[in-house]
Order: sequence, then C-alpha cells, then structure tokens
Amino acid sequence: MKSSPSSPRPHRLIRNARLSHLRCISCSLVLALEDRPRGCPICEAAGRPSSLEAVYSGLPRSVRPSGSGFTWGEWLPYLDGVSLGEGGTPCLALPELARELGVAKLSVKHEGMNPTGSHKDRMSAQAVTRALDIGANSVVLASSGNAAVSAAAYCAAAGLRCEVATYSSMPQVFVTALQRLGAQRFAFDQGPQRWEHVRRRVEEEGAFALTNYCLPPVGSPVFGVEGYRAVALECAADGCVPDHVMVPTARGDLLWGIYSGFRDLHSAGLIDRMPRLWAVEPFPRLAKVRHGEAAQREFPGKTSQFSIAGGTVTLQQVHAAQRSGGGAVVVDDAGAHRGASSLARKGFWVELCAGAGVTAVSQLLGATTISRSDHVLLVLTAKGDRDPFDPAMIS
Repeated sequence: MKSSPSSPRPHRLIRNARLSHLRCISCSLVLALEDRPRGCPICEAAGRPSSLEAVYSGLPRSVRPSGSGFTWGEWLPYLDGVSLGEGGTPCLALPELARELGVAKLSVKHEGMNPTGSHKDRMSAQAVTRALDIGANSVVLASSGNAAVSAAAYCAAAGLRCEVATYSSMPQVFVTALQRLGAQRFAFDQGPQRWEHVRRRVEEEGAFALTNYCLPPVGSPVFGVEGYRAVALECAADGCVPDHVMVPTARGDLLWGIYSGFRDLHSAGLIDRMPRLWAVEPFPRLAKVRHGEAAQREFPGKTSQFSIAGGTVTLQQVHAAQRSGGGAVVVDDAGAHRGASSLARKGFWVELCAGAGVTAVSQLLGATTISRSDHVLLVLTAKGDRDPFDPAMIS
C-alpha cells in the first residue's frame, strides 16, 4: 500500500531574481514566467510543438559556485530549494581509453554519482522546488525508470505526493524503489496510455507535470530541464570544455540543458568554443529527422537501452544538435554493450546507454567527424545497478 506523504518540510525556496521570462526555443515567442507543460502555444497550434526555455536578465561574469543552496545560483531558475546533494559530479580524464579509441583526450562526466544514481536528480531538484513554490500538492510524471525513482525521492524530501505512470514491464528493482519512497505507480502497456493518464491528472485535476505528456511531444517542463544547465557549468568550472560531447538521448531534455549551458557560457565569453553535441540514440530517430523526415512522427525500433528507448523526437534535440554543429549517432545494443564493457574495465559501472557513447566516438572517428587531436566528453547518465540488460541477449 502506498504511504501517505508526510507534512511538508520547511524549505528555503529562493527564485532567481535574474529570471526574466520564458521563450520558445523555435519561434522565440516571449511568455510570462508560468507553467506551460505543453510548450509554445503558437508552435503547438502550427502542428510543430516546441519547448520553452528560461531567459535571464544578465548572467554572472563567472562560473564560480555560489557556496550556498543550489550550487549554480543565478544560472538556474532557483537559487535554493529541495536538494538531496545533487550535482558536483566529477569530470574525469581517461587517458588509457583515449589512447585505445585514438583521440587526444577523453573525459567522462559521471552522472551516476548523483543521489539516486542518475542525471535525473538535476531536473527533479529544480522541478520539485517549482512545484512547492506554486503550492502544488501532487507531482505526476511518465517514466520507464530513472526519472521515476528520482522524482519519488525528491517528492518524499519535499512532502509531496508522487504519481508515476510507467510500463507494466517495469523492472522489479524500480518497482521496489518506488514502493519504499512512497510513490504511487500506475502501470500501462502502451506509451500513449501513460501520457494520457498524466495529461488527465495535470489538465483536469491540477497535478504538477514533471515530464512531457503530449503527442507529438515537447521536452519536459522548462523549470526542470533548466537544471541540466549545471552539467555545462560544472564542466567549465573544472576546466573541462571539450570539442565534442556524447549524450545518450531519448527526447532531449539533457541534451538541450547541456547545450543551453554551454551556449550561454560561450555568449558570455567564459569559454572559448562551443562544444559540438551528439545525440547518441539506439535506432534512427533524430538521424532520420536530420535527413529530412518530419520530427512529429513515430520512429519504431527495439532496444535494450531502456533509458533512451522511446520512438519520438522533440525540436529541442533537433535544435541542440544543429545549433552546436553536432548531430545524431546511432549505436545499437551490441555497440552499447562493447562501450559499457570498455568503461567497466576502467572501473565505471554504468547503464547500457551510457556505454553507447564510447562506440559513438569510434564511429565518428571512422567518419572523420572527430579529429584525433580532439577532446571528447562522455556523459555517463546513470550507474548500472538497475539496468536490466542481459549480455546473453547479444548474439
């Protein structure tokens, strides 16, 4: 039986005074600071749903951590709020693997070292803080695993109800985590059923949306996605500004956040180049869009890379790849397994899709898109303890 949420803990909820307005990432429509989980109304009406981003009225001239509350202060929507100690994940150089792959420098950003074991904690911290700030009682999301556990943990810390619409086949380790964290799970066989449940709870019953629920999709709501900007900020503060970044990608929340952070750092003159971002996907989706197919269609495919297994594309990933000069790299399960095994031999136990970045580097080197003199960063999205992948399934 689901446990009832506790009385909300007192939290310091400090909104960034520099936070000015929201803007459509496609048509640049300016909107007030309010929750619009469906994204831009103009683009949605035109049949090309598009995400929103936060706009700040002048960013700081440094990337030094603030030392209190949310580490990156004025670069994010909230300066303080619900936290379990997320962020500050290390940027580590792997010279031996760099030599094996044939690049000058290879670094990893190990997001598995976040409190619940994945990058999703960065989104949950900002999004759950937003939910508290507007007086929400319930948070609802659709998730296959990592986002569900993260949201449940942060809602537990905030004293908010958490409802997760997920698949009936969700691995038991995730089911157990949700039970212990007090989240309510709703199981469905098909993705559209999950999203319809979230839509109803948000639009008819007033719950706070932590993820997308629209078809065609947009990215997750803006206040959560902005949390991923900190990945780029930490890289810059650590002196780890690469030429290329490999990002395992489903609908592009993480990809856009990293792009947004590096873009603003470059615009402020705090880094000397804009890294090229590569969406690593398990079967062709963004790759097809970049060859002319419409982003608003379904792209069927099967994969064991469950964290990035969806069949849809968002304009935020299209823009992040295009505007950074990057693109899409397709890495199948066998390639992801090889990459994860290579990382494991260096001591990194990561989920299958995180290993796909290693093989993506090899493929881009083979296509001469990456130079052997380049610095490449792999984003390791989550640790491997919950990954249901069975290597025996690879023939």
